[in-house]
Amino acid sequence: MKRRGTKTSYPLPLARALRKFGGDIKDARRRRRISVAVMAERASISRVTLNKIEKGEPGVSFGSYAMVLFVLGLTDRLSDLLDVKHDELGLELAEENLPKRIRKPGTGVRKKKR
Repeated sequence: MKRRGTKTSYPLPLARALRKFGGDIKDARRRRRISVAVMAERASISRVTLNKIEKGEPGVSFGSYAMVLFVLGLTDRLSDLLDVKHDELGLELAEENLPKRIRKPGTGVRKKKR
């Protein structure tokens, strides 16, 4: 995300993860022996955008990253990214909020008849 005259900095762990992700995309493309031009055409993006993706630049749209994964045949990995079974912290937090007791329906406080 760049603005005129300023540069947004990203946390170092995020920048590293994106660079690794981009490098992994590049390696996957090369293992499949797909040229940059063919990959860009199949993903409906420019070669410049593909270059940015392979460098892990954060300003590229998520849709472009997703299209590249689709071309590589890795869409299933994308759909499992935030699957609940891989979200240990989320599961722990949800477990903390479970009720201590569960009451049968209709056992709550009833209004007195007059």
